[in-house]
Amino acid sequence: MSPVRKTKIVATLGPASGTREGIGALIKAGANVFRLNFSHGSHDDHRALVKIIRELEKETGILFPIIADMQGPKLRIGEFEAGSITLSAGQILRFDSNPAPGTESRICLPHPEILTVLEEGSLIFLDDGKVRARIIGKGHDEVAGDYVDAEIKAGSHLSNRKGLNVPGVVIPIPALTDKDKRDLEAALAMGVDWIAQSFVQTPEDVEMARNLIKGRAALMVKLEKPSALERIDEIIALADGVMLARGDLGVEIPPENVPSVQKRIVRAVREAGKPVVVATQMLESMIENARPTRAEASDVATAVYDGADAVMLSAETASGRYPDKAVEMMDKIARRTEEDDSYIQIMDAARPDAVGNISDAITTAAYYVAHDVEAVAIVTYTMSGSTALRIARQRPEVPILCLTPDKDVARRLNLSYGVRAVYAPETTEDFTGPARHAGDFLKAQGLAQNGDVFIMTAGMPFATPGSTNILRVAEVE
Repeated sequence: MSPVRKTKIVATLGPASGTREGIGALIKAGANVFRLNFSHGSHDDHRALVKIIRELEKETGILFPIIADMQGPKLRIGEFEAGSITLSAGQILRFDSNPAPGTESRICLPHPEILTVLEEGSLIFLDDGKVRARIIGKGHDEVAGDYVDAEIKAGSHLSNRKGLNVPGVVIPIPALTDKDKRDLEAALAMGVDWIAQSFVQTPEDVEMARNLIKGRAALMVKLEKPSALERIDEIIALADGVMLARGDLGVEIPPENVPSVQKRIVRAVREAGKPVVVATQMLESMIENARPTRAEASDVATAVYDGADAVMLSAETASGRYPDKAVEMMDKIARRTEEDDSYIQIMDAARPDAVGNISDAITTAAYYVAHDVEAVAIVTYTMSGSTALRIARQRPEVPILCLTPDKDVARRLNLSYGVRAVYAPETTEDFTGPARHAGDFLKAQGLAQNGDVFIMTAGMPFATPGSTNILRVAEVE
């Protein structure tokens, strides 16, 4: 096994880490990717963080992908006359669009489009699922407009502006709000590498984002709505990557279903040859404590065993008391898991088959040859990044060194499993030159020394996207 960790760590930046020293500490602890949460902070705040990350790239020689995470539509209830109300099982609570402050018997739901799609028997979850209610009737009032009556099934307290989830219903709200569109354009102007799209319900939502991005960044779809799971294959096909956002998703589907959904999604995204990030509440107790719970450590390890490309920290690094320690702990858990013999067996058992084209056959062969000759790395020359993604799909036991003349491609690839993408603008026209070139890069990256064997894939002619057609066993000189 290589000493290089292959599962990547995504660290969210915020007040606890959003300084040059804070980001530097996260890098030292093992962070590979940085997330900017556009639900918080100004454009100037995010722009300053991007500037710091790019400066640290020059100092470290490492290209760091930056994910700009769009807020998406936030469904919330209105406010109460007293700031909150007390609830009890069996109580009837009316939801309407009247903006007047709520009482013990009614509350404003400032989303009339939700009132139109709710039917008798529909469920409403409030305050991250702490309060649960079932629709028992609906109607129209001249003052309040459309309304629904709901019976409280669980929960004892509800306060102003709490979040709202409506499981099992496709809500007629665009996944990108006007704020998201402004944030998206600002993020692209900053030069981020990935746009994370929230509240995706349908493939049409993904197409909308792709049309706005226009190839200026890669698109990561956040899976947090059960309706998205019903058309998951179409959504994966349209996305460049997927984030399994288990927070909102875990509210809307039964908790016992979350582990199996996680395994199914990771497997499907890996099969498609795209990166998948497992996120939310991974080391949540480390927001306040210097060590995680045993259950949290197991949760991170499970995501690694499932074959995720990356695992993500949210509030742990954005606002927690121990941001760098959270990254260190995630690094230790991932490394230990990758060393486990059962991990290797699981990755091998779930390995996707070749899809029937030359490039895929070459990269699949690279995995097996690397294993048989005990190579220290697989090196690929790539223009678009597709060759590196094909190799990452195999989950090899050794690092994947990706050499590309496109710095944007290199940054995007560094989110993927085992990939260390390097900006390499120089190319040569013969296959001997690149082998020496690759060997030099392996030594410079600390991945090999003289005499080590590595596998190299490339396409002839060079610099032609999608032309991977050669595999070579080479030795570092």
